[in-house]
Amino acid sequence: MYAEASGDDILLKVTISGPPGSGTSTLVSRIAESRGWSSLNGGDVFREEARARGLSVEQLSSDAKEDLDVDRSLDALLQKRMSSPDSPEIVESRLSGWWAHLNNLSCLRVWVNVSEGERARRIQKREGGDLDDCLLKSQKRQRDDMERYSTLYGIDLDDMSPYNLVIDADEKDELAVFQAVENELGR
Repeated sequence: MYAEASGDDILLKVTISGPPGSGTSTLVSRIAESRGWSSLNGGDVFREEARARGLSVEQLSSDAKEDLDVDRSLDALLQKRMSSPDSPEIVESRLSGWWAHLNNLSCLRVWVNVSEGERARRIQKREGGDLDDCLLKSQKRQRDDMERYSTLYGIDLDDMSPYNLVIDADEKDELAVFQAVENELGR
């Protein structure tokens, strides 16, 4: 259903979004491997821009907190890549589903939803540290991101209306989440 393309059609087939710790990177890897599709992570755009500016990722991140135009320019770059004929088939970023929706890109838009506690547990498993600290950092990042996206674009991260598929992944392992997306993509 979302896998047809020819000529100058945009290659984008699916966007994957979700909060940190929701398993989006793992999901993208599985889809790319299963289908032989290319992917782009919004974080890659951020890292490329840092290199282009001669900055470290940390320096660009600090600049972005002080100057909202940094986010605007990075988001514009991501939207341009998503809308181009040489777009990867999969784009992963917090706002990629919103960008596809707002730019009328015909693709599957997936949000992977995970509770705060489960996100903290997954982040702790991936990065180590104290579970309570992971929870507090995750909550702070979510609040900061929600405020920034609201200020920049009027986007409410709790609004799931742009997404064709919202997966509650608290009780699902990575294979079950992948299978839900595969079922929606069809063959």
